[in-house]
Amino acid sequence: MAEPKLLSTQQIAEHNTAKDLWIVVDGQVWDMTEFAPEHPGGIGIILQYAGQDASRPYNEVHAPSLLNKTLTSSKLVGTLDTSTISDDWAKPPPQENPKVQLKNEKPPLFTLLSTHDFEAVAEKTLAPKTWAFYSSAATDLVTHKANQTLFDRIWFRPRVLRNIKTRDTRARIMGQEVELPIMCSPAAMAKLVHPDGEKAIARGCQNKGIIQCVSTNASFPIDDIAGALSPTQGDPPPIFFQLYVSKTRSNSEALLHQVWDLGIRTVFLTVDSPLAGKREADERVRMDDDQQGIPMMTGAGKPMNDKRGGGLGRLTGSFIDEALDWSDLPWLRRHWKGRVVLKGVMCAEDASRAAAEGLEGIVLSNHGGRNLDTSPPAILILLDLQLNAPHVFERLEVYVDGGIRRGTDILKAICLGATAVSLGRPFLYSLNYGPEGVEYLIDMLKDELSVAMALVGITSLDQAHPGLVNTNDLDYLVPTTEGHPYARKRRRPLRAKI
Repeated sequence: MAEPKLLSTQQIAEHNTAKDLWIVVDGQVWDMTEFAPEHPGGIGIILQYAGQDASRPYNEVHAPSLLNKTLTSSKLVGTLDTSTISDDWAKPPPQENPKVQLKNEKPPLFTLLSTHDFEAVAEKTLAPKTWAFYSSAATDLVTHKANQTLFDRIWFRPRVLRNIKTRDTRARIMGQEVELPIMCSPAAMAKLVHPDGEKAIARGCQNKGIIQCVSTNASFPIDDIAGALSPTQGDPPPIFFQLYVSKTRSNSEALLHQVWDLGIRTVFLTVDSPLAGKREADERVRMDDDQQGIPMMTGAGKPMNDKRGGGLGRLTGSFIDEALDWSDLPWLRRHWKGRVVLKGVMCAEDASRAAAEGLEGIVLSNHGGRNLDTSPPAILILLDLQLNAPHVFERLEVYVDGGIRRGTDILKAICLGATAVSLGRPFLYSLNYGPEGVEYLIDMLKDELSVAMALVGITSLDQAHPGLVNTNDLDYLVPTTEGHPYARKRRRPLRAKI
Protein backbone atom coordinates (compact mmCIF):
# COMPACT_ATOMS: atom_id res chain seq x y z
CA MET A 1 0.00 0.00 0.00
CA ALA A 2 1.41 3.41 -1.02
CA GLU A 3 2.40 5.91 1.64
CA PRO A 4 -0.10 8.78 2.02
CA LYS A 5 0.89 11.85 0.06
CA LEU A 6 2.53 14.62 2.12
CA LEU A 7 0.70 17.90 1.63
CA SER A 8 1.94 21.33 2.65
CA THR A 9 -0.24 23.86 4.43
CA GLN A 10 -0.10 26.01 1.30
CA GLN A 11 -1.47 23.18 -0.84
CA ILE A 12 -4.23 22.44 1.66
CA ALA A 13 -5.20 26.11 2.01
CA GLU A 14 -6.00 26.30 -1.71
CA HIS A 15 -9.02 23.99 -1.19
CA ASN A 16 -11.13 26.43 0.83
CA THR A 17 -14.51 26.75 -0.91
CA ALA A 18 -17.77 24.83 -0.82
CA LYS A 19 -16.99 23.41 -4.27
CA ASP A 20 -13.47 22.34 -3.32
CA LEU A 21 -13.27 21.72 0.42
CA TRP A 22 -10.43 20.03 2.30
CA ILE A 23 -9.86 19.94 6.04
CA VAL A 24 -7.17 18.47 8.30
CA VAL A 25 -8.12 16.24 11.24
CA ASP A 26 -5.38 14.75 13.39
CA GLY A 27 -2.82 15.13 10.63
CA GLN A 28 -4.98 13.51 7.94
CA VAL A 29 -6.23 15.59 5.01
CA TRP A 30 -9.81 14.85 3.95
CA ASP A 31 -11.79 15.94 0.90
CA MET A 32 -15.16 17.00 2.37
CA THR A 33 -16.61 18.53 -0.81
CA GLU A 34 -19.30 15.89 -1.31
CA PHE A 35 -19.98 15.17 2.35
CA ALA A 36 -20.23 18.74 3.69
CA PRO A 37 -23.70 19.53 2.24
CA GLU A 38 -25.00 16.27 3.79
CA HIS A 39 -23.50 16.95 7.22
CA PRO A 40 -26.36 16.57 9.75
CA GLY A 41 -25.45 19.89 11.38
CA GLY A 42 -25.10 21.82 8.13
CA ILE A 43 -22.15 22.85 6.02
CA GLY A 44 -21.30 25.92 8.12
CA ILE A 45 -18.85 24.50 10.64
CA ILE A 46 -17.00 22.49 7.97
CA LEU A 47 -16.77 25.48 5.67
CA GLN A 48 -15.43 27.58 8.52
CA TYR A 49 -12.35 25.33 8.61
CA ALA A 50 -12.04 24.85 4.85
CA GLY A 51 -8.38 24.59 3.92
CA GLN A 52 -7.40 24.56 7.60
CA ASP A 53 -6.86 22.31 10.60
CA ALA A 54 -10.23 21.31 12.12
CA SER A 55 -8.83 18.83 14.66
CA ARG A 56 -9.86 20.73 17.79
CA PRO A 57 -13.56 21.35 17.02
CA TYR A 58 -13.87 17.89 15.48
CA ASN A 59 -12.42 16.06 18.49
CA GLU A 60 -14.53 18.00 20.97
CA VAL A 61 -17.73 16.40 19.68
CA HIS A 62 -16.76 13.39 17.54
CA ALA A 63 -15.08 10.06 18.06
CA PRO A 64 -11.64 9.77 16.41
CA SER A 65 -12.84 6.84 14.30
CA LEU A 66 -15.90 8.54 12.84
CA LEU A 67 -14.29 9.99 9.70
CA ASN A 68 -12.74 6.67 8.73
CA LYS A 69 -16.11 4.97 9.15
CA THR A 70 -18.15 7.68 7.41
CA LEU A 71 -16.00 8.49 4.38
CA THR A 72 -14.46 6.17 1.82
CA SER A 73 -10.69 5.82 1.65
CA SER A 74 -10.71 7.78 -1.60
CA LYS A 75 -11.59 10.91 0.40
CA LEU A 76 -8.34 10.67 2.36
CA VAL A 77 -6.13 12.74 0.07
CA GLY A 78 -2.95 12.73 2.15
CA THR A 79 -1.27 13.74 5.39
CA LEU A 80 -0.17 17.13 6.68
CA ASP A 81 3.48 18.00 6.22
CA THR A 82 4.11 19.35 9.72
CA SER A 83 7.34 21.02 8.63
CA THR A 84 5.24 23.57 6.71
CA ILE A 85 3.13 24.69 9.69
CA SER A 86 3.45 28.43 10.36
CA ASP A 87 2.11 30.68 13.12
CA ASP A 88 -0.59 31.97 10.79
CA TRP A 89 -1.70 28.42 9.97
CA ALA A 90 -2.02 27.56 13.65
CA LYS A 91 -4.30 30.52 14.41
CA PRO A 92 -8.02 29.73 14.82
CA PRO A 93 -10.46 31.19 12.26
CA PRO A 94 -11.29 34.84 12.97
CA GLN A 95 -14.96 34.05 13.66
CA GLU A 96 -14.07 31.83 16.61
CA ASN A 97 -14.14 33.27 20.12
CA PRO A 98 -11.66 31.88 22.65
CA LYS A 99 -13.03 29.22 24.95
CA VAL A 100 -13.76 30.41 28.47
CA GLN A 101 -11.69 28.48 30.98
CA LEU A 102 -13.75 27.61 34.02
CA LYS A 103 -11.59 27.13 37.11
CA ASN A 104 -12.62 25.61 40.43
CA GLU A 105 -16.31 26.25 39.81
CA LYS A 106 -17.57 22.73 40.38
CA PRO A 107 -17.99 21.84 44.05
CA PRO A 108 -16.71 18.43 45.18
CA LEU A 109 -18.95 15.61 44.03
CA PHE A 110 -19.58 14.40 47.58
CA THR A 111 -21.26 17.71 48.47
CA LEU A 112 -24.10 17.15 45.99
CA LEU A 113 -27.23 15.75 47.59
CA SER A 114 -29.87 15.68 44.85
CA THR A 115 -30.52 15.82 41.13
CA HIS A 116 -31.30 19.50 41.64
CA ASP A 117 -27.74 20.03 42.88
CA PHE A 118 -26.36 18.46 39.71
CA GLU A 119 -28.56 20.79 37.67
CA ALA A 120 -27.45 23.88 39.59
CA VAL A 121 -23.78 23.02 39.05
CA ALA A 122 -24.37 22.34 35.36
CA GLU A 123 -26.03 25.72 34.86
CA LYS A 124 -22.98 27.48 36.27
CA THR A 125 -20.22 25.40 34.67
CA LEU A 126 -21.36 24.11 31.28
CA ALA A 127 -20.69 26.21 28.22
CA PRO A 128 -23.66 28.56 27.67
CA LYS A 129 -24.66 26.92 24.40
CA THR A 130 -24.43 23.44 25.92
CA TRP A 131 -26.59 24.51 28.86
CA ALA A 132 -29.12 26.14 26.56
CA PHE A 133 -29.32 23.04 24.38
CA TYR A 134 -29.90 20.58 27.21
CA SER A 135 -32.01 22.66 29.59
CA SER A 136 -34.29 24.26 27.02
CA ALA A 137 -37.86 23.20 26.38
CA ALA A 138 -40.67 24.25 24.08
CA THR A 139 -42.12 27.78 24.06
CA ASP A 140 -43.62 28.66 27.49
CA LEU A 141 -42.23 25.56 29.30
CA VAL A 142 -45.69 24.57 30.53
CA THR A 143 -45.20 20.86 29.84
CA HIS A 144 -41.58 20.91 30.97
CA LYS A 145 -42.60 22.27 34.39
CA ALA A 146 -45.70 20.11 34.68
CA ASN A 147 -43.65 16.95 34.08
CA GLN A 148 -42.15 17.55 37.52
CA THR A 149 -44.89 19.37 39.43
CA LEU A 150 -47.58 16.75 38.78
CA PHE A 151 -45.52 14.19 40.67
CA ASP A 152 -45.74 16.54 43.66
CA ARG A 153 -49.54 16.37 43.51
CA ILE A 154 -49.59 12.61 44.07
CA TRP A 155 -49.61 11.66 47.74
CA PHE A 156 -48.46 8.42 49.31
CA ARG A 157 -50.72 6.33 51.57
CA PRO A 158 -48.05 4.61 53.69
CA ARG A 159 -48.56 1.35 55.57
CA VAL A 160 -47.02 1.08 59.04
CA LEU A 161 -45.80 -1.72 61.29
CA ARG A 162 -44.17 -3.56 58.41
CA ASN A 163 -40.84 -5.33 58.63
CA ILE A 164 -38.81 -3.30 56.18
CA LYS A 165 -35.34 -4.21 57.45
CA THR A 166 -34.24 -5.69 54.11
CA ARG A 167 -35.26 -4.08 50.84
CA ASP A 168 -34.71 -5.03 47.21
CA THR A 169 -34.80 -2.39 44.46
CA ARG A 170 -34.07 -4.81 41.62
CA ALA A 171 -36.33 -5.08 38.57
CA ARG A 172 -36.39 -6.52 35.04
CA ILE A 173 -36.50 -4.41 31.88
CA MET A 174 -36.98 -6.23 28.57
CA GLY A 175 -35.85 -9.43 30.23
CA GLN A 176 -32.63 -7.94 31.61
CA GLU A 177 -32.18 -7.71 35.38
CA VAL A 178 -31.30 -4.23 36.66
CA GLU A 179 -30.39 -2.97 40.12
CA LEU A 180 -33.21 -0.44 40.14
CA PRO A 181 -36.07 0.36 37.75
CA ILE A 182 -34.47 3.26 35.89
CA MET A 183 -32.86 3.76 32.50
CA CYS A 184 -30.69 6.49 31.09
CA SER A 185 -32.72 8.17 28.35
CA PRO A 186 -31.16 8.72 24.93
CA ALA A 187 -29.72 12.21 24.46
CA ALA A 188 -27.77 13.77 21.62
CA MET A 189 -24.11 14.76 21.68
CA ALA A 190 -23.16 14.00 25.29
CA LYS A 191 -19.58 14.84 24.38
CA LEU A 192 -20.60 18.48 24.76
CA VAL A 193 -20.61 17.83 28.52
CA HIS A 194 -17.60 15.51 28.87
CA PRO A 195 -14.91 14.32 26.42
CA ASP A 196 -15.93 10.68 26.87
CA GLY A 197 -19.61 11.49 26.34
CA GLU A 198 -21.83 8.45 25.98
CA LYS A 199 -18.91 6.12 26.67
CA ALA A 200 -18.62 7.56 30.18
CA ILE A 201 -22.36 7.16 30.70
CA ALA A 202 -22.16 3.56 29.47
CA ARG A 203 -19.40 2.71 31.96
CA GLY A 204 -21.19 4.40 34.84
CA CYS A 205 -24.48 2.67 34.10
CA GLN A 206 -22.89 -0.75 33.69
CA ASN A 207 -20.95 -0.40 36.93
CA LYS A 208 -24.18 0.29 38.79
CA GLY A 209 -26.32 -2.28 37.03
CA ILE A 210 -28.69 -0.19 34.93
CA ILE A 211 -29.32 0.21 31.18
CA GLN A 212 -28.36 3.10 28.94
CA CYS A 213 -30.40 3.87 25.83
CA VAL A 214 -28.04 5.30 23.21
CA SER A 215 -29.24 8.04 20.84
CA THR A 216 -28.98 7.95 17.06
CA ASN A 217 -27.40 11.39 17.51
CA ALA A 218 -24.76 10.22 19.98
CA SER A 219 -21.27 11.74 19.86
CA PHE A 220 -19.67 8.36 19.19
CA PRO A 221 -20.58 5.50 16.84
CA ILE A 222 -22.60 2.84 18.61
CA ASP A 223 -19.79 0.28 18.31
CA ASP A 224 -17.42 2.65 20.14
CA ILE A 225 -19.92 3.06 22.96
CA ALA A 226 -20.53 -0.67 23.20
CA GLY A 227 -16.76 -1.19 23.11
CA ALA A 228 -16.39 0.94 26.26
CA LEU A 229 -18.29 -1.68 28.26
CA SER A 230 -16.78 -4.58 30.15
CA PRO A 231 -17.52 -7.93 28.48
CA THR A 232 -20.78 -9.58 29.56
CA GLN A 233 -21.01 -13.29 30.28
CA GLY A 234 -23.30 -14.38 27.46
CA ASP A 235 -25.91 -11.73 28.29
CA PRO A 236 -26.88 -8.84 25.99
CA PRO A 237 -24.90 -5.68 26.70
CA PRO A 238 -26.66 -3.22 29.05
CA ILE A 239 -27.52 -0.97 26.13
CA PHE A 240 -30.68 -0.25 24.17
CA PHE A 241 -30.61 1.76 20.96
CA GLN A 242 -32.86 4.71 20.13
CA LEU A 243 -33.72 5.11 16.46
CA TYR A 244 -34.67 8.22 14.52
CA VAL A 245 -35.73 6.96 11.12
CA SER A 246 -33.81 8.71 8.37
CA LYS A 247 -35.35 10.10 5.21
CA THR A 248 -32.78 7.88 3.52
CA ARG A 249 -34.13 4.55 4.76
CA SER A 250 -31.05 2.63 3.69
CA ASN A 251 -29.04 4.57 6.30
CA SER A 252 -31.38 3.42 9.06
CA GLU A 253 -31.35 -0.14 7.76
CA ALA A 254 -27.55 -0.27 7.83
CA LEU A 255 -27.54 1.20 11.33
CA LEU A 256 -30.01 -1.39 12.61
CA HIS A 257 -27.90 -4.23 11.23
CA GLN A 258 -24.81 -2.73 12.89
CA VAL A 259 -26.64 -2.51 16.22
CA TRP A 260 -27.82 -6.12 15.96
CA ASP A 261 -24.30 -7.34 15.29
CA LEU A 262 -23.21 -5.76 18.58
CA GLY A 263 -25.61 -8.02 20.50
CA ILE A 264 -28.11 -5.27 21.28
CA ARG A 265 -31.64 -6.65 21.14
CA THR A 266 -33.98 -3.74 21.90
CA VAL A 267 -34.66 -0.66 19.79
CA PHE A 268 -36.57 2.39 21.00
CA LEU A 269 -38.30 4.00 18.01
CA THR A 270 -38.84 7.70 18.73
CA VAL A 271 -42.27 8.76 17.44
CA ASP A 272 -42.88 12.11 19.17
CA SER A 273 -40.31 14.12 17.19
CA PRO A 274 -41.01 14.23 13.46
CA LEU A 275 -39.59 17.71 13.87
CA ALA A 276 -38.31 19.77 16.80
CA GLY A 277 -40.40 22.20 18.81
CA LYS A 278 -39.56 25.86 19.28
CA ARG A 279 -37.01 25.90 22.10
CA GLU A 280 -36.48 29.57 22.66
CA ALA A 281 -33.62 29.35 25.16
CA ASP A 282 -31.70 27.24 22.65
CA GLU A 283 -32.52 29.61 19.80
CA ARG A 284 -31.45 32.71 21.77
CA VAL A 285 -27.86 31.67 22.44
CA ARG A 286 -26.18 32.66 19.24
CA MET A 287 -23.74 30.03 18.10
CA ASP A 288 -21.29 32.60 16.80
CA ASP A 289 -21.30 34.28 20.23
CA ASP A 290 -20.43 31.08 22.05
CA GLN A 291 -18.13 28.87 20.04
CA GLN A 292 -17.48 25.55 21.70
CA GLY A 293 -16.66 23.49 18.61
CA ILE A 294 -20.30 22.48 18.20
CA PRO A 295 -20.75 21.07 14.70
CA MET A 296 -24.51 21.52 14.39
CA MET A 297 -24.39 24.91 12.71
CA THR A 298 -26.01 26.26 9.62
CA GLY A 299 -25.08 28.85 7.07
CA ALA A 300 -23.08 28.90 3.87
CA GLY A 301 -20.05 30.83 5.06
CA LYS A 302 -19.58 31.29 8.75
CA PRO A 303 -21.54 29.72 11.64
CA MET A 304 -24.35 32.25 11.72
CA ASN A 305 -27.83 31.77 13.07
CA ASP A 306 -30.60 31.57 10.53
CA LYS A 307 -33.65 33.81 10.70
CA ARG A 308 -35.32 31.53 13.27
CA GLY A 309 -32.43 31.69 15.73
CA GLY A 310 -29.54 29.43 16.69
CA GLY A 311 -31.37 26.35 17.92
CA LEU A 312 -29.05 23.39 18.09
CA GLY A 313 -32.00 21.12 18.86
CA ARG A 314 -33.74 22.16 15.66
CA LEU A 315 -30.67 21.71 13.49
CA THR A 316 -29.78 18.20 14.65
CA GLY A 317 -32.99 16.66 13.32
CA SER A 318 -32.94 17.67 9.68
CA PHE A 319 -32.43 14.06 8.57
CA ILE A 320 -35.52 12.66 10.36
CA ASP A 321 -38.30 11.28 8.18
CA GLU A 322 -41.41 13.38 8.82
CA ALA A 323 -43.55 10.91 6.84
CA LEU A 324 -43.06 8.01 9.28
CA ASP A 325 -46.39 6.43 10.31
CA TRP A 326 -47.93 3.20 11.61
CA SER A 327 -47.71 1.59 8.18
CA ASP A 328 -43.90 1.68 8.46
CA LEU A 329 -43.77 -0.78 11.36
CA PRO A 330 -43.59 -3.81 9.02
CA TRP A 331 -40.55 -2.18 7.37
CA LEU A 332 -38.91 -1.91 10.79
CA ARG A 333 -39.72 -5.53 11.62
CA ARG A 334 -38.12 -6.67 8.37
CA HIS A 335 -34.84 -5.03 9.32
CA TRP A 336 -34.94 -5.57 13.09
CA LYS A 337 -35.61 -9.01 14.59
CA GLY A 338 -35.38 -7.87 18.21
CA ARG A 339 -37.77 -6.06 20.53
CA VAL A 340 -39.31 -2.73 19.54
CA VAL A 341 -40.41 -0.03 21.98
CA LEU A 342 -42.30 3.08 20.88
CA LYS A 343 -40.84 6.15 22.56
CA GLY A 344 -43.16 9.12 22.79
CA VAL A 345 -46.68 7.73 23.31
CA MET A 346 -48.96 10.44 24.75
CA CYS A 347 -52.48 8.98 24.87
CA ALA A 348 -54.36 5.78 25.64
CA GLU A 349 -55.48 5.36 22.03
CA ASP A 350 -51.91 5.15 20.72
CA ALA A 351 -50.94 2.86 23.59
CA SER A 352 -53.75 0.49 22.58
CA ARG A 353 -52.62 0.65 18.95
CA ALA A 354 -49.06 -0.19 19.99
CA ALA A 355 -50.29 -3.24 21.90
CA ALA A 356 -52.42 -4.33 18.95
CA GLU A 357 -49.40 -4.01 16.65
CA GLY A 358 -47.51 -6.46 18.85
CA LEU A 359 -44.86 -4.06 20.12
CA GLU A 360 -42.98 -5.06 23.22
CA GLY A 361 -43.06 -1.76 25.06
CA ILE A 362 -43.97 1.93 25.07
CA VAL A 363 -42.39 4.99 26.64
CA LEU A 364 -44.88 7.56 27.90
CA SER A 365 -43.04 10.75 27.05
CA ASN A 366 -43.42 14.25 25.66
CA HIS A 367 -39.69 14.48 24.84
CA GLY A 368 -38.91 16.27 28.06
CA GLY A 369 -41.34 19.06 27.18
CA ARG A 370 -39.05 19.99 24.28
CA ASN A 371 -41.46 19.67 21.35
CA LEU A 372 -45.19 20.36 21.77
CA ASP A 373 -45.84 22.62 24.73
CA THR A 374 -49.02 21.80 26.69
CA SER A 375 -48.77 18.16 25.62
CA PRO A 376 -49.64 15.95 28.62
CA PRO A 377 -47.13 15.31 31.42
CA ALA A 378 -45.79 11.76 31.47
CA ILE A 379 -47.35 10.76 34.80
CA LEU A 380 -50.75 12.00 33.59
CA ILE A 381 -50.45 9.79 30.50
CA LEU A 382 -49.88 6.84 32.84
CA LEU A 383 -53.20 7.61 34.57
CA ASP A 384 -54.85 7.93 31.15
CA LEU A 385 -53.74 4.37 30.38
CA GLN A 386 -54.95 3.05 33.72
CA LEU A 387 -58.42 4.50 33.14
CA ASN A 388 -58.87 4.09 29.39
CA ALA A 389 -56.56 1.29 28.27
CA PRO A 390 -55.77 -0.93 31.28
CA HIS A 391 -55.27 -3.96 29.04
CA VAL A 392 -51.97 -2.61 27.70
CA PHE A 393 -50.25 -3.29 31.04
CA GLU A 394 -50.80 -7.02 30.44
CA ARG A 395 -49.50 -6.93 26.87
CA LEU A 396 -46.37 -4.77 26.92
CA GLU A 397 -43.96 -2.98 29.23
CA VAL A 398 -44.77 0.63 30.08
CA TYR A 399 -42.06 3.17 30.91
CA VAL A 400 -42.45 6.73 32.15
CA ASP A 401 -39.99 9.35 30.90
CA GLY A 402 -40.36 12.96 32.04
CA GLY A 403 -40.05 14.81 35.33
CA ILE A 404 -38.36 12.06 37.36
CA ARG A 405 -36.08 13.78 39.86
CA ARG A 406 -36.51 11.84 43.12
CA GLY A 407 -36.73 8.29 44.40
CA THR A 408 -40.30 9.08 45.43
CA ASP A 409 -41.11 9.90 41.78
CA ILE A 410 -39.79 6.49 40.75
CA LEU A 411 -41.90 4.72 43.35
CA LYS A 412 -45.07 6.63 42.44
CA ALA A 413 -44.70 5.59 38.79
CA ILE A 414 -44.10 1.95 39.76
CA CYS A 415 -47.15 1.98 42.06
CA LEU A 416 -49.26 3.21 39.15
CA GLY A 417 -48.21 0.39 36.84
CA ALA A 418 -44.97 1.49 35.18
CA THR A 419 -42.36 -1.19 34.54
CA ALA A 420 -39.59 1.37 34.99
CA VAL A 421 -38.79 5.04 34.49
CA SER A 422 -36.26 6.86 32.34
CA LEU A 423 -34.21 9.98 33.10
CA GLY A 424 -32.47 12.23 30.61
CA ARG A 425 -31.26 15.61 31.85
CA PRO A 426 -30.12 14.35 35.30
CA PHE A 427 -27.70 11.92 33.62
CA LEU A 428 -26.33 14.64 31.35
CA TYR A 429 -25.81 16.96 34.30
CA SER A 430 -24.13 14.19 36.31
CA LEU A 431 -21.81 13.55 33.34
CA ASN A 432 -20.31 16.94 34.19
CA TYR A 433 -18.31 14.91 36.75
CA GLY A 434 -17.49 12.07 34.35
CA PRO A 435 -18.43 8.42 34.91
CA GLU A 436 -17.99 8.95 38.66
CA GLY A 437 -20.79 11.50 38.54
CA VAL A 438 -23.04 9.06 36.71
CA GLU A 439 -22.41 6.39 39.34
CA TYR A 440 -22.96 8.91 42.13
CA LEU A 441 -26.33 9.90 40.64
CA ILE A 442 -27.45 6.27 40.41
CA ASP A 443 -26.42 5.58 44.00
CA MET A 444 -28.29 8.69 45.10
CA LEU A 445 -31.50 7.63 43.36
CA LYS A 446 -31.19 4.06 44.63
CA ASP A 447 -30.86 5.31 48.20
CA GLU A 448 -33.86 7.62 47.82
CA LEU A 449 -35.94 4.81 46.30
CA SER A 450 -34.98 2.38 49.05
CA VAL A 451 -35.89 4.88 51.77
CA ALA A 452 -39.20 5.67 50.08
CA MET A 453 -40.03 1.96 49.86
CA ALA A 454 -39.29 1.50 53.55
CA LEU A 455 -41.40 4.44 54.63
CA VAL A 456 -44.31 3.40 52.41
CA GLY A 457 -44.09 -0.08 53.92
CA ILE A 458 -42.80 -2.37 51.16
CA THR A 459 -39.59 -4.34 50.75
CA SER A 460 -39.65 -5.16 47.02
CA LEU A 461 -41.06 -3.45 43.96
CA ASP A 462 -43.48 -6.26 43.19
CA GLN A 463 -45.31 -5.21 46.37
CA ALA A 464 -46.00 -1.74 44.93
CA HIS A 465 -49.63 -1.14 43.89
CA PRO A 466 -51.99 1.78 43.18
CA GLY A 467 -53.47 1.64 46.68
CA LEU A 468 -50.24 3.10 48.03
CA VAL A 469 -50.85 6.44 46.29
CA ASN A 470 -53.60 9.05 46.27
CA THR A 471 -54.12 10.68 42.85
CA ASN A 472 -57.31 12.61 43.69
CA ASP A 473 -55.59 15.92 42.96
CA LEU A 474 -55.00 14.80 39.36
CA ASP A 475 -57.96 12.57 38.60
CA TYR A 476 -60.07 15.38 37.13
CA LEU A 477 -57.33 15.94 34.54
CA VAL A 478 -57.52 12.39 33.17
CA PRO A 479 -59.52 12.12 29.91
CA THR A 480 -62.62 9.97 30.20
CA THR A 481 -63.42 9.57 26.50
CA GLU A 482 -61.46 9.28 23.29
CA GLY A 483 -62.96 12.48 21.94
CA HIS A 484 -63.87 15.66 23.75
CA PRO A 485 -66.61 15.04 26.35
CA TYR A 486 -68.96 17.68 24.92
CA ALA A 487 -67.34 19.88 22.25
CA ARG A 488 -68.03 18.85 18.67
CA LYS A 489 -66.46 19.93 15.43
CA ARG A 490 -68.81 22.38 13.71
CA ARG A 491 -68.85 22.89 9.99
CA ARG A 492 -69.16 26.58 9.23
CA PRO A 493 -71.55 27.37 6.37
CA LEU A 494 -70.04 29.09 3.37
CA ARG A 495 -71.18 32.65 2.97
CA ALA A 496 -72.48 33.64 -0.44
CA LYS A 497 -70.51 36.27 -2.29
CA ILE A 498 -72.29 39.60 -2.57
